[in-house]
Amino acid sequence: MKRHILMLSAAHIALLIMPAQAQAAGYPGAHASDGPAAKPAGTETSDQAGSGASEDKKSKPSKDADTGQDASSAEQSNDIVVNGLRGSMESAAALKKNSDSIIDVVVAQDIGKLPDDTAAETLARLAGVQVQRYNDEVSGVLIRGLPDVATAYNGREIFTAELRRAQLQDFPAQALAAIEIYKSGTADLIEPGLAGLVNVRTRRPFDFKGREIAGGLRGTYNDQSRLFDPQGNILVSDRWNTGIGEMGLLVNLTYAQSQFHNAIRYNSTNITDTSPASIITPKPATTPLRHPYSVGLYNPSGKRYRPSGNFSFQWAPASNAEIYLEGIYQGYRGLNVTDNFDVDLRGRAPVQPGQTQGTAPTLSDVVLVGNTTQIKSMTKSGGYRPGIYRSTNRDATNTFQIATGGKWNSGIATLSTDFAYSKSNYRNTEHSLDSALTTAPTVKVDFINDGGAAFSFPDYDFSNPDNYIWRGYFEKDYKVNGKGWQWRTDLTLEPEMALLRKLQFGYRVTNRDANYITGNRYAYTEQLKIPFASLPIGKLSMSPNPFRGAVQGFTSYLVPTFQGVDGSQAQLRDLSRKALQQLVALNPKDDGYKEALTRFQSETVPMDPYSQFHAKEQSYAAYLQAKYGFDVGSIAIDGVLGLRAVNTVGRYSGLSAITVGSVTTATPREVHQNYLDLLPNASMRIMFTDKLQLRFGYTFTRTRPDFGTLNPAVYIERVVRDPTRPADPTDPNSRIEAFGSGGNPNLRPLTSHNYDVSLEYYFSKSGSVTVAAFNHDVNGFIDYFTRYVQDPVFGFMQVNRPENSGDGKIKGVEANFQTFFSFLPGALKGLGVQANVTYIDGKNRQPQYNTETGVFTYGKLVKITGLSDWTYNLSGFYERNGIQARLSYNWRDGYVRAYGVDILNRTTTWRTKPISRLDLSMSYDITKDITLGVDATNLLAKPFNNFSTDNYGYEYAQDVRDEGRYYGVGLRFRF
Repeated sequence: MKRHILMLSAAHIALLIMPAQAQAAGYPGAHASDGPAAKPAGTETSDQAGSGASEDKKSKPSKDADTGQDASSAEQSNDIVVNGLRGSMESAAALKKNSDSIIDVVVAQDIGKLPDDTAAETLARLAGVQVQRYNDEVSGVLIRGLPDVATAYNGREIFTAELRRAQLQDFPAQALAAIEIYKSGTADLIEPGLAGLVNVRTRRPFDFKGREIAGGLRGTYNDQSRLFDPQGNILVSDRWNTGIGEMGLLVNLTYAQSQFHNAIRYNSTNITDTSPASIITPKPATTPLRHPYSVGLYNPSGKRYRPSGNFSFQWAPASNAEIYLEGIYQGYRGLNVTDNFDVDLRGRAPVQPGQTQGTAPTLSDVVLVGNTTQIKSMTKSGGYRPGIYRSTNRDATNTFQIATGGKWNSGIATLSTDFAYSKSNYRNTEHSLDSALTTAPTVKVDFINDGGAAFSFPDYDFSNPDNYIWRGYFEKDYKVNGKGWQWRTDLTLEPEMALLRKLQFGYRVTNRDANYITGNRYAYTEQLKIPFASLPIGKLSMSPNPFRGAVQGFTSYLVPTFQGVDGSQAQLRDLSRKALQQLVALNPKDDGYKEALTRFQSETVPMDPYSQFHAKEQSYAAYLQAKYGFDVGSIAIDGVLGLRAVNTVGRYSGLSAITVGSVTTATPREVHQNYLDLLPNASMRIMFTDKLQLRFGYTFTRTRPDFGTLNPAVYIERVVRDPTRPADPTDPNSRIEAFGSGGNPNLRPLTSHNYDVSLEYYFSKSGSVTVAAFNHDVNGFIDYFTRYVQDPVFGFMQVNRPENSGDGKIKGVEANFQTFFSFLPGALKGLGVQANVTYIDGKNRQPQYNTETGVFTYGKLVKITGLSDWTYNLSGFYERNGIQARLSYNWRDGYVRAYGVDILNRTTTWRTKPISRLDLSMSYDITKDITLGVDATNLLAKPFNNFSTDNYGYEYAQDVRDEGRYYGVGLRFRF
């Protein structure tokens, strides 16, 4: 007995360099390995392999009536295979039919041919998935209404910097073999996020028969930035027999670039009352009137590029064993410019002797919205002058992961292991140069025009540099880092018993470190009225006009170049020091100028010790899972039962700061957490016939808060009022005696009980209709909230920090349909269609704080932020005689973006209106190895439209964002 124990222990150590086999050829159209250990992908469920569906004897697909061949089994559900659309639909039907859990898979059958530029863009086409876009790319993902999607790379956890997940937009499509979206988890998977798990997969050398060289070049043109961008990838793979077994090596390099220029015209999210000192014509029957604080332009633009590379080495020393070593580098670089022109429309009555009426503007041509006090349009004269800035920033991400592992198969038992080390860092440096107009020109404003604000300045010369003064200079440095290692081992037994088909056991350990620190400084120089053109920033030029149409009358003004700001840092710092010295002399009692001058003494931005945060966290997980199966007459039934236990131990530290005037008191804070999660899962599949089946499933998911939100440090700044400047009695914010912000170490993990049912009918080899319903009982969504509290020490405070929402419920239905119209004559046989629709109803309770009683409660059920009721996708395609074409339409219903409460406990709701997109791609196989393709995305170029509703019920168009169309042409090769 001792000998067997020692052998098993030695096997665990040896298996640190053994590979999982699920990456071997198994996707439809992939080259099957002719060497040892080349089992089809997905023949086991170890999460290190990334796949999850097993092929058991009761769930094999029958031979296809048309082809006489076995449909592909092995992976899980709803594949969208890119090359060979008909084959992809057949595979999709087989994969969904034979899966153990609820999962969607997007497969690139040919190298570099996922349907979109990034992994994140591809997800938007799947049922139950909703995405948020910004700056021409996906920036957030919801799956069945839930955020916090966990990410994995080849089955193991991967993260970006201090986050618990990777940025899916950083995975270029050219590098990927597949994307797997687990909507319901199983115990053998790494802990999914609240919404599930997205696993991105790359190829390995044993996926191919032998030497493989493939790649492509592609160029795109953006009609809004009016710029061209290159993209490309190259993959080289080979395998060979040696005296010690078969070996293979694969190397893949990818470069993706895009340049964007968005156009945003906006109303401020803050709503104000007109000043009693303002003259308003025509004179209203009731005052005050209400309008946004300001209107403006906010035009982000930039160049982002993503270099990446991965390698994989495989060795099969025996027919039942594999060893591998693989790694990935994932990079991101951004060079960005943001232009902002803000027109302040507020008015303020004089509050001290000698103050002029200069901040109380005259409002004329005032038009109201119906029989309300809401202003629809007006002309403003006098008041505050507009403020301008051009912000430049450089940001960079570097993520590395190296992994080794393997698998040994004895027939009945499969033992696997995987060890990985990850490191990721992110840095953002920002330099902003601010200007202002010398006067407040007359502005004509329409707050509700074609979905948003539109304004113009009659008879004002914006090309004259004499009309601009220097307003300030801002610098910021932000650094975040994360690293960690993870190890797991899994044992799978297939006992060939009548009821019990498979037993799985596993253990996983992780260790994570995360930290960040930031610093900034600002020289506010407007008082000196220095001519903007006198700065050492080179020639000023009119800003480009990125707007579509002519609704926005004012679009351009004088700005420096990117290099004029980003490349003139030393000169601008020196000029800022000299300006601050003058301002300190002019304002000897103003501590703000003194502090700013101190910050500008060094050449580098001083890092703020109070901003730093450190986290160390370990987790220990073990699981047990069984797959069962039996027959009831002619009906086959199978499913899985599992339990995963995860113990989390964490230590989080920061530095609190309390500031009164120029004096800051620091207090280190550290908190510890130690908690156990039990995550059960259960599923059943009832196969009534070969074509009709019903699924049931239950899972419990629990997501840890992001590291940054757990920061125990708090920052409080006491308001010190100048007795010579009394507060404005018309401004309720004058009540505030202190401002507070920080993290929240008392945040609870997010939890969800998930119930699923799915009815699936496969009416032909490429045709299916499926309907799924789901229900999530959720608790603890985390968001940042602003509250107003009566603190016994600091008085009436405005506090902003993350809070858990209360309980909630998300329920919905998904429907999918796909088919090829093979019954049509001749060339029309190449026509096909895919369609899906999702309805989701999600509500939860927002935290509330009564400023009068001091009681913290949860309010009534309200719509969950970021969640649309309806989403649908419709794709028509054609494939025949070497031609492939696809036209895809995506529509997403409007949604609530955020909720806000003002100082008087009045609620404001910010919403986004419905969004639609249309994309087209076409390709032609010039030869069997060379394909020419063209594509166009965002053909409709529909603007994003955000709006808000205040406590009066008035609706304000917040902003309208125009994004670019992309046109691409590319050539792919494979030899």
